[in-house]
Amino acid sequence: MTAAIILTAVTVFLLFATGISFARIAHGFVRVFAFPRLQFLALTLVLVPLTVWLVAPAMWMWSLLAGQAIVLVVQAVSIAQFTPRRKRQSQRYQGDPNGKNTVSVLSYNVKMSNRDYDRAIELVRDADPDIAIFMETDEAWARALKPLSEGRPHSVSHPLENSYGMVLMSRHELRDTKVQYLVMEGVPSIITTVVLPDDQSLRLFCVHPEPPVPHVDSAGRDAELVTVAKLAREDPMPAIVCGDLNDVAWSHTTRLFQRISRLLDPRVGRGFYNTFDTRFWFMRWPLDHLFHDARLHLIAMKRLPDIGSDHYPMYFKLALTASADEAELPEAADATDREECAEIERDAREVDRDAIGTDWEK
Repeated sequence: MTAAIILTAVTVFLLFATGISFARIAHGFVRVFAFPRLQFLALTLVLVPLTVWLVAPAMWMWSLLAGQAIVLVVQAVSIAQFTPRRKRQSQRYQGDPNGKNTVSVLSYNVKMSNRDYDRAIELVRDADPDIAIFMETDEAWARALKPLSEGRPHSVSHPLENSYGMVLMSRHELRDTKVQYLVMEGVPSIITTVVLPDDQSLRLFCVHPEPPVPHVDSAGRDAELVTVAKLAREDPMPAIVCGDLNDVAWSHTTRLFQRISRLLDPRVGRGFYNTFDTRFWFMRWPLDHLFHDARLHLIAMKRLPDIGSDHYPMYFKLALTASADEAELPEAADATDREECAEIERDAREVDRDAIGTDWEK
């Protein structure tokens, strides 16, 4: 009987967690339930045989199995687009992978308290990206990363002590560069134009919004995603949005971001590429993203080794092409989406607090 009660409690929790993860409420308590879909799915798969084995009354057992089936179906459908069964959004580039129209990007949240500078420098040198984006950089990190500027003369250094500092280094010329606080004071984004060797240009948005935590609203993060999506959509240049978005690839807010921006997710049809948390293999999620215009085709995407942070670095390489005619774009935003965006932006304007720092982890 005790086992049956425990199984019932866990099943009820999973049903609650599954349902609330779809609620359109800008609060960390709601948003975090969208993160562990893989974990909820795995846990439910364990519960099913235990329920058959340990719950004797047939009506009780079948009721629990019905609830577990709902969890399994909803969670599986939510993450199915990141399995090979789904058609890929990003087209594979068929041309010269080292042509003058290509660009490689390495994105790495260093974790500000991490001081393993040497491994970070070694990894970047080995990967040899055209553009390296570092997040959570304080003054110490900005100084330590300076050797990487050799061969990458175009840079933006904006260190901060609140875990939102950013450093950008580029082999390619950068123009019209701005560091902007789009939503929250103390949470910068870097917006710049990257000039490729063939003189084509693209717009790069480097972003690192707040994390959603259970005891605080997520209005700042949600509004930053919406704001960047609109900027990318309105920009005539091909756009890349890259960074630690503090949102999982399958969440409602990330899908909303795609419908607003019409940018492609190279993970779709290819895999999860979970980047956080390096410390716990059983609790990892895809938080570090790159979204791109359909005129860009994918050459390579890989998760790089753990080098001391709680995030894995990500490496992407793309080619800028002349056309997006064959691309399968995300569905366009509808009136409901636009209304939700307006509500998210209103909520963010009413926020009266400092940005969430790394102190939330303590």
